[in-house]
Amino acid sequence: MRFTGVMNDIMCIRQFASIVNAVARLSKTCVLRITTTHLYLIANEAGIVNSSPGLWAELDQGHFFNVFNMGGVSEENNEIFLEMEPDTLSKTLSSFTSTQTAARFLKIKLTKKHSPCLTLEVELPSLSVHARIVVHDVPVRPLPRRQWSLYQEPEMPQCDASLYLPPLKQLRHVVERMKTQASHITLAGNRRGTLVFSMSTDTVTVSTYFRHLSMPTWDRDDGGRDGEPEELRSATVDIKRLALFLTGEQIGPSKVICNIVEGRLIHMFLLHEDVTLQYFLPAATNVY
Repeated sequence: MRFTGVMNDIMCIRQFASIVNAVARLSKTCVLRITTTHLYLIANEAGIVNSSPGLWAELDQGHFFNVFNMGGVSEENNEIFLEMEPDTLSKTLSSFTSTQTAARFLKIKLTKKHSPCLTLEVELPSLSVHARIVVHDVPVRPLPRRQWSLYQEPEMPQCDASLYLPPLKQLRHVVERMKTQASHITLAGNRRGTLVFSMSTDTVTVSTYFRHLSMPTWDRDDGGRDGEPEELRSATVDIKRLALFLTGEQIGPSKVICNIVEGRLIHMFLLHEDVTLQYFLPAATNVY
């Protein structure tokens, strides 16, 4: 296996760092899947065997990399799957993208030193005539072919309500206030563009309404399968996990879709021109 990628655009380096940081907030471990056309950051639900991914980030390599060379395990299976801790990669990238030490280029290479690593090499500004090259190694673990099926693209759920979210910064403010009072939050939506964020305790119930939201049009008829368009469909999820997803505003998404599968799942779909990020929040039971 071999992989080398070079980024020469500081904005692409910063965007890549933001994506990895968002993934690191949502999962302690993830799999980096490398193909000839895309990079994927994938995380399965902790403690669930053979589950579909709970997080799926898809990056167009042509947007990020000026140079991109890879060779998979074989001609038939021309892919690479590497397990790693995204927080380690995120901290390394953050040190390269600060205002004072913004990298001029970033080279990422799969190497084997004492163990397999992603070796990151950057050129940083220097007061001298000589370039200042900094190298960091991020440990990775290549996954055997038999485990690849655990990290395939998740299927789109058949949802009961699907809406475009308001700006994430606005939602984050709402959720952070509710998080101080409850451990779970209920999201409810309908086919009239209404979305409700609510939480309840023994002493208080708080709800925030968003009305007249736009709704995506899917290729198949899966929104609001039964009932009246005004009927709210809901699912209750862990409020801390939702709050972590909302930090994805740093990626600068053009749109974010919330799909609700009543009583079972909240599916968040963050869209950018060259990046998509899906996050699956399973519904909690017996909360209230």
